[in-house]
Amino acid sequence: MLSLFVVLSPRGDTIISKDYRGDSPAGAAESFFRKVKFWGSNTDSQNLSCAEDCYASAPPVLQLDGMTYVWVKKNGLMFACNTRFNASASLIVELLNRMIKVFKDYCGVLSEEAIRKNFILIYELLDEVVDFGYAQGTSTESLKAFVYNEPVLVDSQRIVGTRVVQSLATKTTPSSAIQKPISGYSAQSSPAALAAAAAGGKSERNEIFVDIIERLTMLFSPNGSLINSTIDGCIQMKSYLAGNPELRLALNEDLVVGKGGAYGSVILDDCNFHECVRLDDFETHRLLSFFPPEGEFIVLNYRCTGDFRAPFRVLPSVEELSSFQLEVVVIVRADIPDTNYGANFTITVPVPRTAAGATPTALNAAGGGAGGHTADYDAREKKLIWTIKKFQGGTEHAFRAKIALSSMCTAQTRKEIGPVSLSFEIPMYNVSNLQVKYLRIAEQHKGYNPYRWVRYVTRSSSYVCRC
Repeated sequence: MLSLFVVLSPRGDTIISKDYRGDSPAGAAESFFRKVKFWGSNTDSQNLSCAEDCYASAPPVLQLDGMTYVWVKKNGLMFACNTRFNASASLIVELLNRMIKVFKDYCGVLSEEAIRKNFILIYELLDEVVDFGYAQGTSTESLKAFVYNEPVLVDSQRIVGTRVVQSLATKTTPSSAIQKPISGYSAQSSPAALAAAAAGGKSERNEIFVDIIERLTMLFSPNGSLINSTIDGCIQMKSYLAGNPELRLALNEDLVVGKGGAYGSVILDDCNFHECVRLDDFETHRLLSFFPPEGEFIVLNYRCTGDFRAPFRVLPSVEELSSFQLEVVVIVRADIPDTNYGANFTITVPVPRTAAGATPTALNAAGGGAGGHTADYDAREKKLIWTIKKFQGGTEHAFRAKIALSSMCTAQTRKEIGPVSLSFEIPMYNVSNLQVKYLRIAEQHKGYNPYRWVRYVTRSSSYVCRC
């Protein structure tokens, strides 16, 4: 099915190239990258600034020189393949995503540096995952029996790997601790291997990481009232437990799947589970039982809609100062607890096409300082951009910009302002109130007390307010 698989850097350099069938034309990777980079332009000699606009608009499936190319982008890298057959595009996209997951499990982190340093391991995985263009197996656990190369750690992984745990009562661990490769964490370690590791003082920590990740899609009216809200969430896990023990994960007892829940209960519109999860006690005790597979996997996907408490309220206003000047003021209030904060907070406001220039500023915040903020105007994109490194909960920030117009202001000019888009991430906070009550090992053995790390993350998917 597949003819050629490549991994390209953001600059177009070929990091990995695997030709499975020998029928791919010469220079296919370079031709594909140029086609995607200059997608939509009449000639390939456009400048790079124009190319950046076309880059995002290129479709995931395209035809070039009689070949069908399918590609996905992850962490700035392009994972692409081509074929001469009339293959299912959705199947190839799923295969690419599975291969990306396998690369991440074995390398620990998915980056250009990690792939370059582990290119021998990547090629060994490609030989096992795909044979003569046909997918053979993408299970991280089943591949361990056929993969013998050890991963080469990048600098950030070495720092985490050499960190000494000061106390067994440690409550937190850095987020980069999850970036460890699965190699060396055998679920079926032999007693002799474990004894030898213990004798040498190199026994690995038994750890399991649980991430409750929620992505928000919210739409606000110009007066700040909520029009539509959706939460797409998942419970994601990565296990480094020796012996592959059975785990039990308990959720909220007042969890309701479907409509008709009592006031204050956690209501999920729909959800689906990983194939390894047993639901014998889910209906009665909201308890999930499973044997965790190797690598990173999603235990539960869920979706819910309703009138949730928005973490950030937006109040935009547009005022006409003169016939050739407009003023835009955006007030943002953080309706989250004081102990939480929004990280990498960005506000984007499109301005009219007739804008000749703009001077954005960040005003003093109510309830806290606006430290670490920047205000910029992108003249090429015609956008106002405000960023705050840390938006503390319970505070309010105001942002103002004066826009100079090259022609007189009309009703159509005012309509071209907005909408206001927010991008952020809130650590240790979730909107749906879905909670992991506990994570236990079904048959606890004496002396076997693994570390269990739980993290809540809320991210913006489409957080928009109309002007």
